[in-house]
Amino acid sequence: MSQTSIKITSEKLDLQECYNFVRDDSCGGISAFLGTVRNDTKGKEVLQLDFSTYKPMAIKEMQKIADIALDKFDIKKIAIHHAEGMLQIGDIPVIITVSSKHRKAAFDACEFAIDTLKETVPIWKKEHFKDGEVWVNAHP
Repeated sequence: MSQTSIKITSEKLDLQECYNFVRDDSCGGISAFLGTVRNDTKGKEVLQLDFSTYKPMAIKEMQKIADIALDKFDIKKIAIHHAEGMLQIGDIPVIITVSSKHRKAAFDACEFAIDTLKETVPIWKKEHFKDGEVWVNAHP
């Protein structure tokens, strides 16, 4: 049975699916991180975000993050799901869930996963404003 669930999709992300994947009777803690589209960036009103990926490499990098988290932290399972395409204010572009016997490992692994994802995974977002748009967090 797999300890990881990695997904990039244009479908709406499902917290229940991520929770159900990591849930395990041996675990006393599940930590979840949900990224949400906010309506403001540096004082400018955001209308929507457009997420683009280089999917084969992004999936590979997300799997690498999950494998490192499993090795580095005392966790049982991890799910990392990311959306692609146009998202509206309040939509969820990323969900990470982690289960562990004790809560600290789940918290630590969840934080490691989102921080590393933002640094290394080839997912780009375009912020749309009333007066234009801009690409942010473009990776080399």
